[in-house]
Amino acid sequence: MEFVSGWTAPETTAVPDAVAAPDGAGREERAMCVQCGEPTDYPASTRGATLCPVCEWHEAERVACSC
Repeated sequence: MEFVSGWTAPETTAVPDAVAAPDGAGREERAMCVQCGEPTDYPASTRGATLCPVCEWHEAERVACSC
């Protein structure tokens, strides 16, 4: 059985930020986690509720099927 949530990952660029600008110049600001306030892996222009990696993991554990 396949789980389908309707969630899609935000669009990413082909070149990572660190490669595009090694000195940090021109990097887009990171979005803040809506639960804990830590920086996320997503740019600030990402639409919707963004979560940091830790909160994403906890959310996945919380909604996982335990049956």
